[in-house]
Amino acid sequence: MEWDERVYGERIAEIYDDLYDEAFDKASAVAFLEDRSRGSERRGAGNALELAIGTGRIALPLAQRGVQVQGIDISDAMVAKLQAKAGGSDIPVTIGNFADVAVAGRFDLIYVVFNTIFALTTQDDQLKLFRNVADHLEDEGLFVVEAFVPDMDRFDRHQNAEVNIVGVDHVQLSFSRHDPVTQTITSQQVLLSEGEMKMVPVHLRYIWPSEMDLMARLGGMELRERYSSWNADHFTSNSKSHISVYGKA
Repeated sequence: MEWDERVYGERIAEIYDDLYDEAFDKASAVAFLEDRSRGSERRGAGNALELAIGTGRIALPLAQRGVQVQGIDISDAMVAKLQAKAGGSDIPVTIGNFADVAVAGRFDLIYVVFNTIFALTTQDDQLKLFRNVADHLEDEGLFVVEAFVPDMDRFDRHQNAEVNIVGVDHVQLSFSRHDPVTQTITSQQVLLSEGEMKMVPVHLRYIWPSEMDLMARLGGMELRERYSSWNADHFTSNSKSHISVYGKA
């Protein structure tokens, strides 16, 4: 079968929270995002739009802090998991490609976390995202991106195989191929448990931080802050990930 951007969410929705609950500093992320929703005048919590809202791991606790949250996601299955949670049905969600930012209104905060910006697999779509985000931000609004810093040392002859999780009765493996020309990585996550196997395909286009900054400038924004973690640790050449905050130029 050919790659379809809906495949990942549809296949992993049922187990997504169990797999990644501890892979994300949720408390620090929510505190950081709530703070950035307040704007330069440090008023009360504002309104926010989460791109690729998924199962609501960030949106729900952010809403509990008083932020008015909306979301966009392409996966009906992921959104169904969100809506089944307490408070999930109160969060408006638009089904569609988040690059289009196909919602009405303007926001104090727009954010995309957990490397999901890379799910837009062409440079054109990634640039379109920045332009559309700028159009949906309030004048003092902010766009927050969490993403990994590409590490080409992971690949040998543009290939990689890893054991990600080993449990008493389950294991998660990943197999990847890297195309340095298009900056794309095509992977298959293989989840094995007793009597069951699940395959979750992943296709992404990574962006270097400097390239992301250029996309922001082309979209009418500029870098305001960059950290290596949600705790605002200093970003260095050794950082494995970055939290980048953009505002209108």
